[in-house]
Amino acid sequence: MSDTAEQSEPAERAEQERAEAERKQTEQTEQEQEQTAGRAAARAGTAPESARPAGEGAESAEERHRRLRERRVAVHRDARRVLARPGFITTLRERIALLEDAEDLYDLDAPSDMYGNGVVAALEDRTAALLGTEAAAFFPTGTMAQQVALRCWAGRTGNPAVALHGLSHPEVHERHAFERLSGLRPVRLTDEPRPPTADEVRGLEEPFGALMLELPLREPGYLLPTWEELTEVVDAARERDAVVHFDGARLWECTVHFGRPLAEIAGLADSVYVSFYKSLKGYGGGALAGPRTLVEEAKAWRHRYGGQVFQQFPTVLSALAGLERELPRLPEYVAHARVVAAALREGFAAAGLPWARVHPGVPHTHEFQVWLPCDPDAAGEAAVRQGEETGTVLFSRSWDAGGPGIARTEVGVEAAGLEWTAEDVRAAVAGFAARLKA
Repeated sequence: MSDTAEQSEPAERAEQERAEAERKQTEQTEQEQEQTAGRAAARAGTAPESARPAGEGAESAEERHRRLRERRVAVHRDARRVLARPGFITTLRERIALLEDAEDLYDLDAPSDMYGNGVVAALEDRTAALLGTEAAAFFPTGTMAQQVALRCWAGRTGNPAVALHGLSHPEVHERHAFERLSGLRPVRLTDEPRPPTADEVRGLEEPFGALMLELPLREPGYLLPTWEELTEVVDAARERDAVVHFDGARLWECTVHFGRPLAEIAGLADSVYVSFYKSLKGYGGGALAGPRTLVEEAKAWRHRYGGQVFQQFPTVLSALAGLERELPRLPEYVAHARVVAAALREGFAAAGLPWARVHPGVPHTHEFQVWLPCDPDAAGEAAVRQGEETGTVLFSRSWDAGGPGIARTEVGVEAAGLEWTAEDVRAAVAGFAARLKA
């Protein structure tokens, strides 16, 4: 074997391993969307091909979806134009680059953190200051943070019942952890694809110790109530002697819709959870913010839940980078998402797809849904082909079934999307629609 061949084998294996890692990571990231597809299809009386019983054609459908995911990741990574570049599909080198100029974020000559001190404590202090709370605690996951918060409140109120929306994250994506792990009892206010109302809080037939509100409510389209509606819902919970907790994983981008600063929004609740990796593009983690006594108790439970991690400086530095670099830009993303949404509607109408929907019509955040009258697989194929053939990716996320003959996807607008004009969006819609009809 030649030296060249010997040298190429490790490189080929590395490339294969990286491709496999990307495939697994993408499948995991899209699992939530595929679960949503199954629930939506069940409500509509249909089932996506990947969820149908094993039999003739089932295996080929699964393989087809796998290949489409691989193509979607590849085309998104190589695309010249995208509306957003989520961190989960970038390379390790690109993710590590997030910490370039880290010396501007924290003193890198200071001692490294150990079990939550040092740079971790600095992030907690900054988060509390931004949200206007007495204290904050860093958690490796939001699932852990919110279970801890609500079990702490249950201990104070004496009532483990948590009133929440049936489409909220703990009900849809956390494998019933509230009940099975933390002794909490979720009580659904509604399953309707909209935020819960004050009347629903007042009219709930049983007492509850805490009201949990997801802001924005992601599953039905990143939806937010009006400021008046939100304050009425909070007041309704207070009338029932319940505490209020905000699942604010994406709270950072809500200031435009509410027309209020972060501290005023967070100030409505007794405690707030925020994420550092969704909108802020950090490596992971989040924070629970609230009264100092609650946060101190939460830190004890964090230890019991296995969240007292030895060192967390890479993740924490990435969170500081997000607060420094992404947080100030979120209002700009929200404003431009509204430009993109309007151009999408115009483009669909011009392309002869008048039923197409952008939901909500005026996005509440920088993310929203698009609904089309077509098969989800056809929409996914058209989106990928457009990227492969033109280098422009208009729809980078998976499509699922919103009902019989209805395809649904999510759109996010970030820094890369600010380069798109309304005319750019309309032209991209025309190219997508042509491939959809082909």
